[in-house]
Amino acid sequence: MSSFFAPRPPLSRRDFLAGASALAAVPLLRPAARVLDPRPFRALPAGHADVLRVGLIGCGGRGTGAALQALLAEAGTVVLTAMADVFPERIESSLATLRGELGDSAATRLAVPPEQQFSGFDSYAKLLASDVHVVLLAAPPHFRPEHLRAAVAAGKHVFCEKPMAVDAPGLRSVLETVESARRQRLSLVAGFCWRYRAGHRATYARIHDGAIGSIRAVYSTYNTSTLGRRPRQAGWSDMEFQLRNWQTHTWLSGDHLVEQAIHSLDKQAWTFGDVPPLSCTAIGGNAARDYAERGDAFDHFGVTFDYPDGAKAFHMCRQIDNCSGDNSDWIWGTQGDAYVEGWTPYYAIKGARPWEYDGPDNDMYQQEHDELFASIRKGEPINDGTWMARSTMLAIMARMAAYTGQTLTWEKALSSTQKLGPERLEFGALPAPVPPVPGRTAFA
Repeated sequence: MSSFFAPRPPLSRRDFLAGASALAAVPLLRPAARVLDPRPFRALPAGHADVLRVGLIGCGGRGTGAALQALLAEAGTVVLTAMADVFPERIESSLATLRGELGDSAATRLAVPPEQQFSGFDSYAKLLASDVHVVLLAAPPHFRPEHLRAAVAAGKHVFCEKPMAVDAPGLRSVLETVESARRQRLSLVAGFCWRYRAGHRATYARIHDGAIGSIRAVYSTYNTSTLGRRPRQAGWSDMEFQLRNWQTHTWLSGDHLVEQAIHSLDKQAWTFGDVPPLSCTAIGGNAARDYAERGDAFDHFGVTFDYPDGAKAFHMCRQIDNCSGDNSDWIWGTQGDAYVEGWTPYYAIKGARPWEYDGPDNDMYQQEHDELFASIRKGEPINDGTWMARSTMLAIMARMAAYTGQTLTWEKALSSTQKLGPERLEFGALPAPVPPVPGRTAFA
């Protein structure tokens, strides 16, 4: 682990909270406490023999992985009974993968007859009208706010993949849904998997316990190669082409800062106790994508966040082939420094209270589902909603700052009226998106 910056003047907990109090009217500032109340919980009691029925919305790779983890969360008492995707062949492919992974147990864990396989833009609503107890939301992020709202309105427990929205109006919808889930005592687990990894939990627990003193700065990276792209096929409409290349179309993905590198921003939020920044300034652009499937997404970003009392956070991410990769977090405090290497993994603190994590590792993706299903059985709902929304807003805020070239405050970003995507969801003509140009693209 390399040497770190010299400490800045200390940021006390009192000063930190005093600085944040100026934003108290913003709903994302409220702590996301898992408070249990004595009201009846609509769940199966612990040890109950009944099966928990699961529905999957979005049957791509991540959705298929989430379905497998849900089925492995309990031995023989979780069954996949319904699936939905815009494209029917994605359902078939997902089922084939699950059968291969489950082997002999597939016969008892997969019960998705043809009449429970729904396709099209309204497939999610058809699935939610079925008798599933738990819904896994893994369609492209554009659809997340509506799918989440409908799932909670239908009284379903939810695993919600990240990000939770691609724009501020969608994020505000998510906040309303989060409170509805809380009132109904429904479990809502977020797909921010690093918060469920043992080494990360141990490290951030020490940071919050004061192991490095007051936080002065955070620097994170998420540098990868490009994701898959799908050349246009004969017969594809504009809508289908964009849907099949959703990761490079901002209205569908939020851009890679929101869709992928958001994991790093979530860990940044975690470091600061989920208190939002005051403002951010960002740069970004497209340096290497010269293919038809690139859409309007950038391939690199750099962001600076300003926190109360001068604390700062810095982030860089890129999706460019043939470049070095990195996924790390450096955290500087007044009494020490912390380092988190995500992909290896490696965790260390140096300073007044030096430490290295030597405990067991775990499958963080599986842990999410283990805890989700345990909460349903126990009648002790998990609600990750407020902090998952806050982390999503961090990424949306940074993207808007990069696209426009403007420094944005938290309040201004959260109040944005820009709603991404077409007015109607239908296969047919859809104009190619116009890539943003910093300094020319206006904030809305």
